[in-house]
Amino acid sequence: MITFNNVTKYYPTPQGRHYILKDINLTLPGDKNIGVFGANGSGKSTLMRLLAGVDFPNRGSIKIEGNVSWPLGLSGYQGSMTGRENAEFICRIYGKDKSEIREKLDYIKSFSELGDFFEMPLKSYSSGMRSKFSFAVSMAFDFDYYLIDELTAVGDKRFKEKCKKTFDAKKGIANFLFVSHNINELKRQCDIGIFIKDGSIHVHDTIDDAIDAYNSM
Repeated sequence: MITFNNVTKYYPTPQGRHYILKDINLTLPGDKNIGVFGANGSGKSTLMRLLAGVDFPNRGSIKIEGNVSWPLGLSGYQGSMTGRENAEFICRIYGKDKSEIREKLDYIKSFSELGDFFEMPLKSYSSGMRSKFSFAVSMAFDFDYYLIDELTAVGDKRFKEKCKKTFDAKKGIANFLFVSHNINELKRQCDIGIFIKDGSIHVHDTIDDAIDAYNSM
């Protein structure tokens, strides 16, 4: 369950405050996969950062029952470090011991299919390789909530199918919040939808209702 208590988020601009969220009070269910809709610049990625705890409201609070992933798809990796070094650093942040780190690194290298590039700096990766690496790192950890920001369109058809199977397995033990412009993917993955517009979050009881609201904008 995710609860917003009088949440306001804005950014200062030369023209004054630009509000992303304003006085939001609502509760999102803890047993639904949620699609996040909104026009470009409406605040979808900001919402993901707030939920992940890497950004904070200017006023109010967000309470989440369970542990939350970082916003998958919004890369914060260090380009001069190798794939292995980046992955090991994240393992240490999450308090993994040596045996767990070895297990995670083996999983990430295998799943990402990077081969020798796993030992090379991320700045040498193509955009597709970085996406595969990011997805593999994300799926190596177990969370109660996964925050997905345009991450599912990864690799070729075969790799995409592997990603979908991994999502389906995770959905049995976790919930997802998806930001994507792929309407078909949102319909496949999500139960309900939320729509961000003019500083408000509108909750729709079905993903189809949220899609209709988005299309009518």
